Amino acid sequence: MSALLAVEEAQARLLALKPPLGADNIGVAQCAGRYLAQDVVAGRDQPAAALSAMDGYAIHFADMPGPWTIAGEVAAGTAPAHALGPGEAIRIFTGAMLPDNADTVVVQEDVTADGARLTLTGDGPASRGRHVRPRASDFAAGAHLLTAGCRLSPGALAAAIMGGAGDLIVGGRPRVAILTTGDELVAPGRALAPGQIPDSNGTMLAAMLAAEPADVTLPLRARDDRGVLANILGDMARRHDVIVTVGGASVGDHDHVRGALDDAGGQLDFWKIAMRPGKPLIAGRIGDAILLGLPGNPSSAFVTATLFLQPLVRHLAGAAAPFPEVGQAPLAVPLGPGGTRRDYLRARLDKALLTPFDGQDSGQTQPLISANALIVRDIGAAPCAAGELANYIAIA
Repeated sequence: MSALLAVEEAQARLLALKPPLGADNIGVAQCAGRYLAQDVVAGRDQPAAALSAMDGYAIHFADMPGPWTIAGEVAAGTAPAHALGPGEAIRIFTGAMLPDNADTVVVQEDVTADGARLTLTGDGPASRGRHVRPRASDFAAGAHLLTAGCRLSPGALAAAIMGGAGDLIVGGRPRVAILTTGDELVAPGRALAPGQIPDSNGTMLAAMLAAEPADVTLPLRARDDRGVLANILGDMARRHDVIVTVGGASVGDHDHVRGALDDAGGQLDFWKIAMRPGKPLIAGRIGDAILLGLPGNPSSAFVTATLFLQPLVRHLAGAAAPFPEVGQAPLAVPLGPGGTRRDYLRARLDKALLTPFDGQDSGQTQPLISANALIVRDIGAAPCAAGELANYIAIA
């Protein structure tokens, strides 16, 4: 247990502690942000018939350049009353079905109607099929629309509905408890005695999970008492899938998370990661619940939540790719060599350039205000000059 784990190994071990939760079959209106548990295949053609893409007149292109006899009208949501005859045009509106024998739409700005007579006054359509959305031009029945494990974005939901879905099978919602520890912590906004600090981490972590498909309980605070902490952990484990503790993960006399885990009947899986900030991270189990112990310094808690807590929640919710993507961008300033742990530098990506903040102390919160990236510096990485590409993770 003394060796520091590589980040990737620790991430893999964390997710291996518990498989994704069971699936739910729910209406599409409740599926936003959930992870799909079963592929979605289109049950219909979209569009189901050739439609007009513009307001104008449906014609047979071979009858160009007219004139035509106006033989009726069709609006969106109604079926044409009859087929198009030779030399005829039918008034049509955007989204309406083309009548049989029509293959082109001439836009209303290019024609003039005089009673039942329609005359071309503009350039007209340049080719057959202009301003027409062919049947199944979006997708055909049987097309594979969405893959299990994808997050249901607004666009994905629109496609599923267009494919005929009224409900979807999605991953479950993990129940997450957040427990901050430390005698020095005081509720936000309360008066502080000497040596006390506001408890920012609980609210920060809850906010980081706000966009995830999870049921997060209001953050709870516990004093530095091993017995009290063990009782709280045991109770939380009976009602939650994930328990996130913040603080008390190191080796000081008042760091009780490891001991409380043992006292609550839990099992430690790993402790200490080869990363900075965030080395003293703990992972284990209490019954069927996962305990994830984050460091107490705000930047450490933020970085480890980005790399471990959010991916864990996404994994349990059924995500196929729960970990944050790593991108590349040029550096605005040079960077020195990598150290003995992987560094995650709070940075700003602006105008396609990465600029690390001068303050990288794990106790600082001000850099988190404007940071939108974590620069990833591997162990023993060579120095980088300004303009060289660096790996980064985008953060909110």
